[in-house]
Amino acid sequence: MNSTSGEFNETGLVENMQEKAGSFYVGYPISWEWLTTNIQKGQDYLLQNTTLGIPALVQTEGIHGFLIGNATIFNSPIGYDGIPAVADYHTLTEILRDEWAFKLCQSSPIDSEAITLAALPAGNDVEMGGGSFNFKEIPELVKSGKLDIKTVDTAVSRLLRAKFEMGLFENPYPGVPSSQWSKLIHTPEALSIARDLDRESIVLLENHNNILPLKKDGNIAVIGPMAHGFMNYGDYVVYQSQYRGVTPLDGIKNAVGNSATINYAQGCERWSNDQSGFDEAIEAAKKSDVAVVVVGTWSRDQEELWEGLNATTGEHVDVNDLRLVGAQAPLVKAIIDTGIPTIVVFSSGKPVTEPWISNSTAALIQQFYPSEQGGNALADVLFGDYNPSGKLSVSFPRSVGALPIFYDYLNSGRSIGDSGFVTANDTLVFGHQYVIGSPLPWYEFGYGKSYSTFKYGAVQLDKTNVTATDTVTVSIDIKNEDTTRNATEVVQVYITDEYASVVVPNQQLKGFDKVVFGPGETQTVSIQIHVGDLGLWNVNMKYVVEPGAFSVHVGSSSVDIRGNATFYVA
Repeated sequence: MNSTSGEFNETGLVENMQEKAGSFYVGYPISWEWLTTNIQKGQDYLLQNTTLGIPALVQTEGIHGFLIGNATIFNSPIGYDGIPAVADYHTLTEILRDEWAFKLCQSSPIDSEAITLAALPAGNDVEMGGGSFNFKEIPELVKSGKLDIKTVDTAVSRLLRAKFEMGLFENPYPGVPSSQWSKLIHTPEALSIARDLDRESIVLLENHNNILPLKKDGNIAVIGPMAHGFMNYGDYVVYQSQYRGVTPLDGIKNAVGNSATINYAQGCERWSNDQSGFDEAIEAAKKSDVAVVVVGTWSRDQEELWEGLNATTGEHVDVNDLRLVGAQAPLVKAIIDTGIPTIVVFSSGKPVTEPWISNSTAALIQQFYPSEQGGNALADVLFGDYNPSGKLSVSFPRSVGALPIFYDYLNSGRSIGDSGFVTANDTLVFGHQYVIGSPLPWYEFGYGKSYSTFKYGAVQLDKTNVTATDTVTVSIDIKNEDTTRNATEVVQVYITDEYASVVVPNQQLKGFDKVVFGPGETQTVSIQIHVGDLGLWNVNMKYVVEPGAFSVHVGSSSVDIRGNATFYVA
């Protein structure tokens, strides 16, 4: 993940008023011996992986694009190669300001500006706050001569510039009166948008024998600790928001109305190993035609937000295993063992590693933390009112032993080799290099099924001999082979630098397009690739697009490649 993809937005209620912060510059912390700790990667990794993309944003959007869009750059609470990120003159000033011409302020996380004397001169202007009062040291530091007043003036000027750019001196309180909230919040339009976003983000992982979509009749069991009782949101939502919204059970009931009988059972708690609720859940499944089991992870219980640490995902919440917690996995197996077709839904904020489920269950769905319309969106997918189109933005590992797992891993002189496995009669079949198991993902980056199938034609390039300033248009004919329903496909373009002077990723996503097809429709999908985006930092730490061959891979995921082509840079 690079610092641009870590960007978050804070959008106010006033039209056209947007405040953004690029986060976390220059990189994300890593876990080592249970500590959030330094990154030891070197200058090449810094440029190639953690900051790649920012210069292009700066150049194409300018101060009123990326730079004013980002009122501040939020520094990472780490050390990079032994230097605290909040006090690194090289990354804060030489790269961000001198090379990329960032003019506004930089801020740091709570309590990370422990040494004001080091952070301010390095280019770190603002501390986020939260109980730290390092700013009180500044007058004495200036008075004693330890801190140059010009350094303070520079930091203040950057903060003032950001405020001027955002118009805060003309309108210092850009809020909306409470009397107008009802016109902006929970409007039919807002609810419709939320529902659309929720269902577009749902990822269909498995659909054996096309059991989905379900019919809106008969008997349907809805089971699991994530199925009802609270909304499974992420961190930092309004107090007690778990009681506001449409749960999976509510959404399924809304979808079927009186046409089907719903048999609900919780089965188990989120965190407990207690299986006393299994009998009720099994009974609910046995008297149903199909069972929908909703399990997963949860963020902080919003009823106990402070100090609610009863969670398995979220900020400050780490786990040493990505499998389902407590009795959830045994609950899934108990329902599958009834013989009733079982659809498992992962409701989570992170990947879940339970590979045995994929071939044991009738269908598998990933629903990352939704909005208030999450239950309705899930029902739309389950019953075919929406044809799933979501793709994974992260690879799912088979086990934590395969972490970290990236689709764009660096090329290596050593292949993965054959993977080992255990046969049905418990015989060990040893693999080569990976004795038992595989480092390959359970579900790869970009993966996601549809109720439809898509036929890809040959990949066409508008030019095959180019320079570093050219643009290559990649085109391909794609047909929705389903003649009964609309379908949406995310067409993905990956590029491989075939002859690089330094080690580069095996492939990188460089373009994609989300295309809606009518029943049986064929479209020509065209995606532009800017050759200047295909560069690397060479041994002299200069960004260059090297001459040579670049392979183009077009497909439905980072593994499911449907066509290839090659162009050459002079």
